[in-house]
Amino acid sequence: MRVVPRWALLSAALAPVLLIGGWTLGAAHQPGGFDQVTGTISALAARDAADRWIMTLALLGLGLCHCVTAAGLRPLRPAGRLVLALGGVATVAVAAFPLPSGRGSSTPHGLAAAVAFGALALWPALAAGGRRTSGRATGVTTAAGTVCAALLLALVGWFVLELVAGGPRVGLSERVAAGAQALCPLLVAVALDRGRSRHAERAAGDPAARSRCDGQ
Repeated sequence: MRVVPRWALLSAALAPVLLIGGWTLGAAHQPGGFDQVTGTISALAARDAADRWIMTLALLGLGLCHCVTAAGLRPLRPAGRLVLALGGVATVAVAAFPLPSGRGSSTPHGLAAAVAFGALALWPALAAGGRRTSGRATGVTTAAGTVCAALLLALVGWFVLELVAGGPRVGLSERVAAGAQALCPLLVAVALDRGRSRHAERAAGDPAARSRCDGQ
C-alpha cells in the first residue's frame, strides 16, 4: 500500500506546472510585453489584464491542488496538512478577488495573498515530525520541516521587502517565493513515498525490521 496516494502525487506535481505555466503564458498574452522581473503575478489576473482568465484559472487550479495534496499527505501531522489546505483556499481567494483596473489595490486580495504566502511557508514545520513521521519510515523529519519553512519564510520576506520598498525585483522575488512554495508539497510527497519504500525494502530483508514494521 502506497503511503502517498497516486492522486496526491499527481496534484502535487501539477501545482508548480499550473503556476509557472500560468504566469509564463499570461505574460506572453500581454500586449506590448510584460516584464516578469518587475510585474507581479497578480497583475496578470487583474481586471484590466489581457486574457486574465489564464492566470485566474492557474491560481484556482493551484489552490485546489494544494487542498487535494493536503488530503493525501496522511502520514504528516494534521495541523500541517490543515495549514497547507488553508494556503490552498487562500490561493483560490486570491483568484476570486482580483486587483482592480488601473493598478489599484484591493484589501480582500491583499489579505488573501498574505494568508496564502504565510500558510504555504509555515506548513512544513507544522506537518513534519511526530510519531508517524519521525525516523526512517517516512524520510521527513522535524529538522527538515523546520529548515524548509525557514527557507520559504526567507523568500517570502524578500518579496515583502521588495513590495514595501517598491523595489525593481518585486515580480522576480514573488515568483521565486511562490514557485518554491508550489514545489514544496511535491518534494515532501516524494520524500514520504521514498522513505516508506526504503523502510519496506529493509524490512523485507531483515526479519527483525519486518517485525518492527508490522508492529507499527
